Amino acid sequence: MISNVKSHNEEAQLPRDCTFSPQDWHVLSQYWYPVAQASEIVDKPVAVKLLDVKLVCYRSNGKIVIARDLCFHRGAPLSKGWVENGEIVCPYHGFRYSCEGKCTAVPAHPDTKISPKLKLIMYPAIERYGLIWTSLASSEENIPEFAGWDDPDFLNVLPPAFDIAGSAGRQMEGFLDVSHFAFVHTETFGDRSNTDVPQYEVKRKGNELLAEYWSTVSNYGKGQDNLAPEGFRWLREFRVFPPFAASLTVYFPNNGKLMILNCASPVSARYTRLFSPISRNFDKDASIEDTISFNLQVFHEDREMVEAQTPEDLPLDLHAEAHIPADRTSIAYRQLLSEIGLGRIYTS
Repeated sequence: MISNVKSHNEEAQLPRDCTFSPQDWHVLSQYWYPVAQASEIVDKPVAVKLLDVKLVCYRSNGKIVIARDLCFHRGAPLSKGWVENGEIVCPYHGFRYSCEGKCTAVPAHPDTKISPKLKLIMYPAIERYGLIWTSLASSEENIPEFAGWDDPDFLNVLPPAFDIAGSAGRQMEGFLDVSHFAFVHTETFGDRSNTDVPQYEVKRKGNELLAEYWSTVSNYGKGQDNLAPEGFRWLREFRVFPPFAASLTVYFPNNGKLMILNCASPVSARYTRLFSPISRNFDKDASIEDTISFNLQVFHEDREMVEAQTPEDLPLDLHAEAHIPADRTSIAYRQLLSEIGLGRIYTS
């Protein structure tokens, strides 16, 4: 359910010290991103950041509230305050705001009419896949699909958010890359003796990309029992939702499915918070802690590369970097980002 619709005429203005170009920021602000795990947001305000905009997130009588982390009286961050009787209280002078953003009390002048200027900049909030989503300027919901999460036949796992000192575009491209397994993921599932990338196709469906990749690279982790028969071909289905989300479905033996939703939330141009809901229809009694540990190890392996890449930004000019046939998905992804309006020299 969408709540807390934006209500301030300054909401689409560029943030101070914006790390994005104005064009890129306005394009990216039209999309939805996760900013926190739902379990983290209770009645205590939490500071989050999206596209260089400082936000505060909290629950008010069970309702998710997201607003600019700012009291317009003297600019204090509301995230340092507290929630009382469903209202957020500014820590500096005790101003109180309702879940609709209206100032309801000025303690220094309890009997004076409150100025209508004393209101919060509000943003929409949706709780889905165990995450809290928002958008800074979108007029409609565009949260990516992740069917496994609501399927009763699937077990859901939500690893903790993972911070990356790199761009969301570079992280996304790494998630879509199929030729780095043997070199980056040698401690988790990669095999240096299996480097060949078979031919595959990338298809376009509306504003999304679909890629089916067949190979003999196992998805079982090192040290795990390998239940795949000799010569088993693994199918990995990628679905890309611009700008910074993609799902991966890995088909295991015996009709097993592992589904991962990769959501690279752009904190700033070169800092990303990764959210990654996971669903599977097998090994339902296996340790969730082991699943989380394995995936965090994979994230660590990818992070080392993403944080070291140069340029830090994802070049949308296809002549800026060399490409090989294995890069079909990333090439199509760069073209898609260009189509939605991001600049050729793009700070993701």
